[in-house]
Amino acid sequence: MRKIKLIDNISGLQLFQVMKPVIFLIISIIFTKNKLSHLSRADIGQWEMFMFISGLITFFWVTGIIQSLLPLYHRNRTYRKLGDNGSTKSPEIFNAFLLLCIFSLFFFALGHSLKNNFSVFHFKGNVPYINLLLWYILLSSPVCLIEYIYLLNNRSYRIFQYGLYTFTAQLIFIVTPLLFGKDIIWSIYGLLLITGFRWIWLIILLRRYTEMKISVDFMKEHLYLGIPLILTTLISGSAQYTDGIIISAVYRDPAKFAWFRYGAKEFPLVVMLATGLSHAMLPEFSTRGRMKESLAKIKVKSKQIMHLLFPATMVMMIFARWIYPRMFNPEFQRSADIFLIYSLLIIPRLVFPQTIIVGRKKTRVTLIAAVIALVLNITLSLLMIKWGYNLVGVALSTFIVFTIEKLMLIGYLWIKMGIKPAEYIPVRVYTLYCALVGAIFILIDHRIIDIH
Repeated sequence: MRKIKLIDNISGLQLFQVMKPVIFLIISIIFTKNKLSHLSRADIGQWEMFMFISGLITFFWVTGIIQSLLPLYHRNRTYRKLGDNGSTKSPEIFNAFLLLCIFSLFFFALGHSLKNNFSVFHFKGNVPYINLLLWYILLSSPVCLIEYIYLLNNRSYRIFQYGLYTFTAQLIFIVTPLLFGKDIIWSIYGLLLITGFRWIWLIILLRRYTEMKISVDFMKEHLYLGIPLILTTLISGSAQYTDGIIISAVYRDPAKFAWFRYGAKEFPLVVMLATGLSHAMLPEFSTRGRMKESLAKIKVKSKQIMHLLFPATMVMMIFARWIYPRMFNPEFQRSADIFLIYSLLIIPRLVFPQTIIVGRKKTRVTLIAAVIALVLNITLSLLMIKWGYNLVGVALSTFIVFTIEKLMLIGYLWIKMGIKPAEYIPVRVYTLYCALVGAIFILIDHRIIDIH
């Protein structure tokens, strides 16, 4: 019982969100260690491109469908209209699962129809491991629902257990073939194998927690709320993918792409804890009567993670140029400069106006802000390259635009909904930490702090 009390829905989802990048970070480190892996930078680049394309094709609609499910769970017109049938099982979750499967099948079929008509890294008419990539896209997307089934059923400790078991197995399945001298394709087979195990887990949960009843009306309601979120996520969440596309188009070199990708990462703890908090709080804002309580709660929770994440990020920034060549190998030294800029994304990341707006089901507002941000990001990135800032300029434009987007959403809440920033942001603490992070970055950039 003690275990259950220590983990609530927010912390359970946050812990799960942290595990994924940690495991992939360990995998990345092993890939670059000559004593453990025989992979060349080109091999690593192909692995990174495999993961990059799978994420690029799926991240927006998976996120949009799941985010729109959270405020609709037990608070939708379809099942409120039909009335409570006394069942504790959720038809909403089952229909969300069907939507994920439909989208997966669509992109699987689309990929097969187009696979001979585009190229990456000069693989004319093909992409490395394209068939395996398409199967991974088909299978991996629906299983993203598992942790949210636990979340919506208040089984927070199960989220942690599921992540611990499956991510540990994923590490073993991906790394073990390399330790025995196998090619990178065997690591991809391992990735597909653990995805198969997750499907078994998902089917068990669907039978236990969902009412397997198809509702076209609910799917329409879900998509009405979800499509703006899908488009918003595609546009605003595609900054890292936009950067990757620009870099791959300019340099057309898997080795250079790997160098950029290894640097173009936010501090994983920041992304995952912030995302976990945002997703876990979405159902809290779905009812107007709990608005004040929910605003106070997200303010307290965001303050708590600020005290953890800002100091941790500053430490990582100070030691980044020392860590990178040792964590990976000396060829990735220059990746540290890209990482330093991406670390600044903690500043807009740890404020949550989008959580309130989406929770109130005003998804078209986030879509408009995302469209503006996308135009600004592409324009500024191209200008940065033209002005000679090169890869660093592309990363810097991402930080600037992401900050502008958050300011637009904060402004909307204040002007249109009468919600002041101080109601959900711990302004004094946040301002102090932002100033400290900015000062640390300037000192590192000017080599006043220079730890190699």
